[in-house]
Amino acid sequence: MTHRMGGPNKNNLIEIDDKLFKRIGNDDMTALDDLYRITERTMYAFSLSLTKDHQKALDLMQDTYVKIINAAHLYKPVGKPLAWMFTIAKNLHYTNTKRERRNISLEPGELSDDRRFSYVTDPDDRIVLEGVLSLLSEEEREIIILYAVSGMKHKEIAESLGLKLSTTLSKYHRALKKLKNYLEGGGQRHE
Repeated sequence: MTHRMGGPNKNNLIEIDDKLFKRIGNDDMTALDDLYRITERTMYAFSLSLTKDHQKALDLMQDTYVKIINAAHLYKPVGKPLAWMFTIAKNLHYTNTKRERRNISLEPGELSDDRRFSYVTDPDDRIVLEGVLSLLSEEEREIIILYAVSGMKHKEIAESLGLKLSTTLSKYHRALKKLKNYLEGGGQRHE
C-alpha cells in the first residue's frame, strides 16, 4: 500500500509492504526497522492525536511496535497495513486510559514552550497543534494531525481510520472552522 508521507518533500511515496509483517512474525528485526522507518512519523502523529502528550505518544508508539512484533504473525494482508497499526495503537491507548482512570488535558501554552516536539519545529505549527489538541474531538484531531503532520491525503486518512471519504472531509472542514475561529479570536474558544 502506498502512503504519502510528510516532511520537507510532501510528494514522497512510501511503500508499506504487507510482507514486512510476515518477516517480523519470523523474528526478522530488519523488517521491523524498515517498518519503523517508513511509519514512524505517521504513527507519532496518530499517537499524539490520541494521547495529547509528547511523552505518552512516544510510549504509545513503543507499545504499538512491541505489539506488532508479538502479533505480526496474525496480520492478514487486506491492503491496509497502516489501518491495522492504527487499530493496535488505538486499542492500546484505550486500555491505558481505562487503567489510568483519569482525563489527560493540556492547558493552552504548554505545547508552545515544549521543545521535545521533534516533528513540530515551526512556531506557527505549534500554535495550530495546541489548538488542535485542546479544541477538537478525538476523530477531528486524528484527521487534522494525520493531514498536517504526516502529509497523508484525505482518502488515505479515511481508509486508515475506517471512515467514508465524505465523512473525513466533513470532519476536516468542521475542525478547520473551529481552529480558524479559535485563532481569529486570539486563542479564545468560539464554539
